[in-house]
Amino acid sequence: MWLTGRLTPDFKTIAVFRIDNGKAIRNTCQKFILLCRELQLFSQSTITIDGSKFKAVNHRDKNFTRAKMKRRLEQIDKSLDKYMAKLEETDQVESADINLQTVKIKDKIAALNEEMQRLKKIEVEMLAAPDKQVSLTDPDSRSMKTRGQGIVGYNVQTAVDSEHHLIVAHEVTNEGTDRRQLTNISIHSREALGLDNLMIIADRGYFRSEEILASYHAGFKPLVPKTYTSNNVAQGCFARSDFIFIASDNEYLCPAGERLRQTGSSTHDNKIYQSYTSPKCKNCHIKTQCTTGKERRIRRWEHEEVLDDMQARLEQAPESMKIRRQTVEHPFATIKAWMGATHFLTRTLGRVSTEMSLHILAYNMKRVINIVGINRLLSTIAT
Repeated sequence: MWLTGRLTPDFKTIAVFRIDNGKAIRNTCQKFILLCRELQLFSQSTITIDGSKFKAVNHRDKNFTRAKMKRRLEQIDKSLDKYMAKLEETDQVESADINLQTVKIKDKIAALNEEMQRLKKIEVEMLAAPDKQVSLTDPDSRSMKTRGQGIVGYNVQTAVDSEHHLIVAHEVTNEGTDRRQLTNISIHSREALGLDNLMIIADRGYFRSEEILASYHAGFKPLVPKTYTSNNVAQGCFARSDFIFIASDNEYLCPAGERLRQTGSSTHDNKIYQSYTSPKCKNCHIKTQCTTGKERRIRRWEHEEVLDDMQARLEQAPESMKIRRQTVEHPFATIKAWMGATHFLTRTLGRVSTEMSLHILAYNMKRVINIVGINRLLSTIAT
């Protein structure tokens, strides 16, 4: 600072450097993880995965989905009807003030018709998009649900080691949910750490049966709590988990002590399910606690044993969700505190990925300095 007289690059210089060196910046972020491996900071093999939404440089009014488009077109139709009714009223009265008011109403009608035509053109582009969505400022950003209001932004995926809370792998996506991200980010984590026996922990937002199966095929055994979408519990009935599957007999044991046997199969969402029922449901003494229909029917996915195995391991590791909360939520909170209440400064997926890599590189460097000290870090870099 003294040698340069506090001379610092301006925002334009930094922006151009970031744009011109995006690939190098992302590679540097990955190389720093290799440096952390040399420092032997990954003695544990537990990785927690989570995603967080970040705002993009795209206002909500400049993002269109089918629901938003329908709502905006309906609003314009209502406004046009209102102004046309006013125009009919003014046509029946002759005065200078009324004539001026008529001109203003016609101008508003013309503006609404022009806006209608503009939205119609955007609708054509929107319907041609694979996800039926379009963003005008940042074309790669997408509308996403959050706990508060929805945002237009990106979904950043991270894998964090449970020992030092270092981000070992990350990826910026524009998918609004985490349900398809588990296997991909797990593979990135394995490549970054060079370890095959990783324990992967994620929250129930990642639960998707096909994704769990893909993770098993990729060599992982993740821990992801199930999501419960059935209304049985809300209606005061037994949950599906109250029925015990007996693999040796290919039957379910119900809470009344009766057996549900396989009665057929069906296909739903390209998945094959086996159906299990019992003829004794009709006269069961606790039927009202089980179902509101004629009989209780249990559907079992053809690869359900994978989900059963994961559930058994979850029950043997009740502390796993606590480890997840203490590990993966800390980095996101720190990075968002650094960014402040703002959005990404760049546009399009590639440039946003570079910007996120810079944030994660800075986060990991500060963590390593706090863990091993600046002198050991510099000596390792030099070697």
